[in-house]
Amino acid sequence: MSGLSMKIEVETYRFDKPFRISGFVFEEAPVVVVTLSDGSHQGRGEASGVYYTGDDVEHMVSVLEEHRSHVQEGPTREELRTLMPIGGARNAVDCAMWELEAARSATPPWRLAGQKEPRRLVTTFTVGADEPWLMAERAKDFFHARSLKLKLTGDLDLDVARVHAVRAARPDAWVGVDANQGFSIEQLDTLVAALAAANISLLEQPLPRGREADLEGFRSPIPIAADESVLGLADLAGLVGRFDVVNIKLDKCGGLTEALKMAEEATRLGLGVMVGNMVGTSLAIAPAFVLGQLCDFVDLDGPIFLSADRVPGVVYKHGMVWCGEEVWGGRSRAAA
Repeated sequence: MSGLSMKIEVETYRFDKPFRISGFVFEEAPVVVVTLSDGSHQGRGEASGVYYTGDDVEHMVSVLEEHRSHVQEGPTREELRTLMPIGGARNAVDCAMWELEAARSATPPWRLAGQKEPRRLVTTFTVGADEPWLMAERAKDFFHARSLKLKLTGDLDLDVARVHAVRAARPDAWVGVDANQGFSIEQLDTLVAALAAANISLLEQPLPRGREADLEGFRSPIPIAADESVLGLADLAGLVGRFDVVNIKLDKCGGLTEALKMAEEATRLGLGVMVGNMVGTSLAIAPAFVLGQLCDFVDLDGPIFLSADRVPGVVYKHGMVWCGEEVWGGRSRAAA
C-alpha cells in the first residue's frame, strides 16, 4: 500500500443500561474509527482500546497521530506489527488495511485470510453482574441464546448465588463465567467446586493479571481461560501449564493480523482458542467474526448492549451471529 490518507474520528455509543463487571461500571462506549483511503478505495477499522492498560480513546488518538506519517506511507500489515505497538490504535489501522485490501482486490477478508466461506457462529450472550434474581431474569430474556456468559465481581458468596440463580433459570444453556480478575488463588478451590456443581463450562480470568504463576499446578475440572493475562502473540508461551484457553481480542493484540497468528500458535501449543470483544459496534465485531471461524469459543455480543448500532450491522438470530460483507470488507466501497 502507498500514498494513503488517514482520517481519525472519535464516536460515542450509549449503553442501553449500565454494564457492571468486577471493579467497573460502564455507561457508554467511546470508540476510535480509522479510515484509510488511496483516493479510489477506502477501509475502516474501529477500536475501543483496553481499559485496564490505560489504552483509552485519548491514548489511541495520540498513538495514531504519532504514527500518522508511517501509516500514510502505506506499510504492509506485517510491517505495521513492527511500526506500531499492540493495542487499540494498531487494531483500528490494521482492520482498515484489511478492508482497503479487500476493496482494492475485490476479495473478501475471509478469503484474504485463506479461509473457507464463513459460517454462522454460536456466540455467548453476556449477563452483567447484578442481583442474582435480576441476572436470572436477564438470562431468561436471552431465550434465544444457546450460550451465556455471566459476569462475576469477586464476592464469592454472591457470585455463587448468581451462578445458581442463572442455572436454575436456564438449565438448557451452555454457561461460562468471567471473573474479570476478581479472585485470589486461596478462593479458587471453593469457586471451582461451586461452578462445577452448577455445570459451568468455562472459567475466564479468575486471578488478577500478574498472578499467572499462582495457577501453576492448579487442577480444575473446568477449563480456565486467560483474558487480561494475555495481550499479544508474545504472551502465549507463558500460558502453558497455567491456562487451558486463550481469549483473543483484537483491541488487545493490535488487529486481525496478529490475532490470526495467535490462533495458529495457541493451537500449536495445545490451548483452546476463544474470540472476545471489547464493547463496540458491528464495525468492531466484523473482523473478529473472521477470527471466530477458527475458534472453539465465541463471545461476540458487544453491539447488543448499545442503544443503537451501525447500519448495516451484524445479525443475531437463534443464538448465533452472522456478519456479511455489507458490514465490513465489501468489495466496491468507494472512498468518501
